Amino acid sequence: MTRALFVTHTAAPSGAELATLRLMRALPGAGVEPVAVYAAAGPLVATTRASGIATDVLAEELGRDVRIGSRDPLRFARGLAALARLGRDLGDVAVRRRADVVVATTTKALLMGAVAARRARLPLVWQAHDRATAEFFGPVVAPAVRAVGRVVPDAYIANSRSTLETLRTGNRPVLVAHPGVEPGPAPRRDPQRAAADAVVVLVGRLTPWKGQDVLLRALAAAAHRPRRILLVGGTFFGEEGYRAGLERLAAELGLPVELTGHVDDPGELMRGADVLVHCSTTAEPFGQVVVEGMQAGCAVVASRPGGPSEIVTDGVDGLLVDGGDVAALTAALDRLLADPAERERLAAAGQRTAGRFGVDRTAADVARFLAGVVGERREVLR
Repeated sequence: MTRALFVTHTAAPSGAELATLRLMRALPGAGVEPVAVYAAAGPLVATTRASGIATDVLAEELGRDVRIGSRDPLRFARGLAALARLGRDLGDVAVRRRADVVVATTTKALLMGAVAARRARLPLVWQAHDRATAEFFGPVVAPAVRAVGRVVPDAYIANSRSTLETLRTGNRPVLVAHPGVEPGPAPRRDPQRAAADAVVVLVGRLTPWKGQDVLLRALAAAAHRPRRILLVGGTFFGEEGYRAGLERLAAELGLPVELTGHVDDPGELMRGADVLVHCSTTAEPFGQVVVEGMQAGCAVVASRPGGPSEIVTDGVDGLLVDGGDVAALTAALDRLLADPAERERLAAAGQRTAGRFGVDRTAADVARFLAGVVGERREVLR
């Protein structure tokens, strides 16, 4: 059995971290023993341990100097140095845990993993969850991320073809492994409601690029207004001001908006909704909430370009609109809210599509890939 050390810099329950946790839960059945290492303490530490996964924490909290997104070159350099120090500690964990491979699940984890893998003489895999573009990292840092990503890893796992297209991988091994959803019975839910009683939900961290404000403006312009609008998601990175702005905007537009904060398992809220909206304003790396909404039986509207275009076939199992286009989103919502039968058709097709994204399938692909990377390194060291 391959022993893989999965490393992330944060234990906050954000999309990439939750996807990695689902993968780690499924990997033992595919022949991989996962070990989770969080650079700092957080809510996911207890959750991961409760899942039966061996877990280490490098520090109680990360200092403010551990930043690589700064436009200040001096602060950027200090962030690199701090991550390198954590990488030494991570290397010691890799040796103690007798790991076969280090898997870096975030960009900061990649920098730590580079030091750790060299220290422990292990292969390093970059599991890329973010597109290495200026939209995500800024115009200064993005080229540096691509350069480090080109030189440091021995292999790559990308969460979508969209993400892979932004990486420089050379001739090294590559796997596209879409984040999988955990299987479950077909949800018991009521039929799609009439427009006046409909429930619309958006699930995602409250941050401008997720487009919650776009959804509110689109619904304000729609001919049909739902009875409830649920914005499900927390603020983890100093973006509380955006939440306050959404509350003001909802009041100004007279919309029945409920902000739930972070919800560990939003499945019940999605199963109670008629329409799930994904409206990121920049290209989404994957968009696992789109699959989760399909699995829950929602009619889905998602934004392109990016990963959602690899999930949704427009007009077949959901609708696609251009990210940030308020008028296009309004038209899509009016189409769905006015026609419960159309919603039923798209939701049924979406549930069939979601079946192709099971986490067990993803785990099997990742397990084979990691075994190949480990085997190749062992051949080199002989």
